[in-house]
Amino acid sequence: MGGTPVASTPAAPKVARVPDMSGVPLLPRDLLFGDAARTAVRISPDGSKLSWLAPVDGMLNLWVAPVADPAAAKPVTAEKKRPLSRYFWAPDSQSLLIALDNDGDENWRLFSVPATGGAMRTLVAAKDSTVTVEAISPLVGDRIVVGLNDRDPKWHDLYSVDLATGHRTLLLRNDGQYARWMFDEKLNLRLARKNGADGGYDLHRADGFKVEATPFETIAFEESQTTRPLGFGGNGRTLYWSDARGRDTAALFAVDVATGARTLVAEDARADLGGLLTDPTTGDAEAFELNYTTVEYRPVGGAIAGDIAILKQRFGNDFYLGSRSSDNRRWVVVVDPIKAPGEYWLYDRPTKALTRLFLSRPDLEGKPLAAMHPLEIKSRDGLTLVSYLTLPPGSDADADGVPDHPVPMVVIVHGGPWGRSEYGSSPTHQLLANRGYAVLEPNFRASTGFGKAFVAAGNGEWGRKMQDDLLDAVDWAVARGVTSQDKVAIMGGSYGGYATLAALTMTPDRFACGVDMVGPSNLETLLASMPAHWESMRNQLYRRMGDPRTPEGLAWLKERSPVYLADRITKPLLIGQGAKDPRVKVSEAEQIVDAMTRRSIPVTYILFPDEGHGLRRAPNRIGWNAIQEQFLANCLGGRAEPVGTSFAASSGQVKVGGSLIAGLAPAEAETAGK
Repeated sequence: MGGTPVASTPAAPKVARVPDMSGVPLLPRDLLFGDAARTAVRISPDGSKLSWLAPVDGMLNLWVAPVADPAAAKPVTAEKKRPLSRYFWAPDSQSLLIALDNDGDENWRLFSVPATGGAMRTLVAAKDSTVTVEAISPLVGDRIVVGLNDRDPKWHDLYSVDLATGHRTLLLRNDGQYARWMFDEKLNLRLARKNGADGGYDLHRADGFKVEATPFETIAFEESQTTRPLGFGGNGRTLYWSDARGRDTAALFAVDVATGARTLVAEDARADLGGLLTDPTTGDAEAFELNYTTVEYRPVGGAIAGDIAILKQRFGNDFYLGSRSSDNRRWVVVVDPIKAPGEYWLYDRPTKALTRLFLSRPDLEGKPLAAMHPLEIKSRDGLTLVSYLTLPPGSDADADGVPDHPVPMVVIVHGGPWGRSEYGSSPTHQLLANRGYAVLEPNFRASTGFGKAFVAAGNGEWGRKMQDDLLDAVDWAVARGVTSQDKVAIMGGSYGGYATLAALTMTPDRFACGVDMVGPSNLETLLASMPAHWESMRNQLYRRMGDPRTPEGLAWLKERSPVYLADRITKPLLIGQGAKDPRVKVSEAEQIVDAMTRRSIPVTYILFPDEGHGLRRAPNRIGWNAIQEQFLANCLGGRAEPVGTSFAASSGQVKVGGSLIAGLAPAEAETAGK
């Protein structure tokens, strides 16, 4: 018996293909990227009114309704140029405060409008300056505290603003170069933060808007992304901290202000704790958010433990608290089932009654939306990369999180990079999955929320290990049978745009194509042109990236800048940019486009003249995604809704490469729309 074993021939790897989606209707992109029917729903401090953003003549405006009759809502603003996005209730519930900038330039101005409607009145505005709302208290109904950098563009002075008259009173001239502030429930300044030359920061006590010269806490650079005070409770007697000193992940601590005694409230070895729910008037901690792969509310004490239990029983963990009345009796609850449109509910604590208010996007009800799968991927050096995978509807018959046959895949890279991807509805995931692609969104090293060691692992690793994490995520997907190596695209905005450019220049054979929105191409010019009011962050950016004041740092910045490697690009590239972007200026896109066109390397470049760091206007979002899905269809072979008139309705300008996208004008520098 026996004999020489016969070697088996390894099976050839399966090539990814778009699954049969003949039974899955093509989702119109305007259902995903047009303005929601209702969004940003909030309850007034006195609990009597609801507000939200909804379109008026095609532009997001502010609506108000009685809590007892949401159907009686009326628009209270009539903005026609820029969609509203940032708003909040005045503490007396008689008016709403609105922040607006100019076409995305982030020079924020503050306006007021009566809750009954009327003309928007300017509260605080100054040319080429930005207003920050620093403190609002339900116990102080007639005024708020704002910051304004009109005197010195690098630093915000503090002012008290009378909500009835708009009169502004100087509280503190910021000659001490303080970056952040913390107030108590009576709008008294209690803490001031000053960032240090080493990338860490000092905390100074304040009394009567006089800041003590000597700091009482010094937070080292290593803890600066994970350790911070969260706010005062116990009517100012307790200071809550998210604190990673002496540990990796940030735990929740309560510190007695008088004695300095520290009490550990909660901790988790996997994730930083920071999202604190507090009593609206006393500031006492009532619950916190644990956000590892998904978000979960956990009570602190018994004040709202029963209410959290009721919401969990009804919605699982697919909810979050949008806003609460000052007496804590009425809550707006936002439910995100992912495979269905988001819902808004009103929760009445005394009666425990839940009333469904409305859907955010009712036109998506019953549509074939895809699930999101949270997962963990190991990097080559052993880090855990919390990631999210979305698969085309109908491609995973046994619902095990792996398609029945490999499909083309798009890797999405989040911005920041000091931020994170999270579990929750994503119009981009839904569009791409509907077109036949898997979507993988990994949290690479430097992402926040997973402990200080994970953040620190990204220091100095732009274009290197941070990119390796993305490649490791792709390798995981290929080995798992999600996709094949030749059918993977990469895309992202801001840092994600940088990662896309880095991928196509530093690893030109690993991705089939790339999509960059507002991504920096030259790290030296990125740091040299950052907004003036980012001055307090400069030293930390230099330590986490490269310091252009030193030869070594300057060499690092140039080495990691895709613009100097443009000749290596061999795969299709689509670039989008907002002309008014103050963070990643238009020159970042122009530099790499120019470098490519000089070398006759094909690229498509779209400029939006009325946008900043991302796309706020619905026609621009729809038009951009029309181009994006056609670009990906050319690259990966998925389905696409024809561009049609979508791009013509936007403000987008085809600067270069329109002939490369079906449905765009072939002439260079041709402007579509207005």
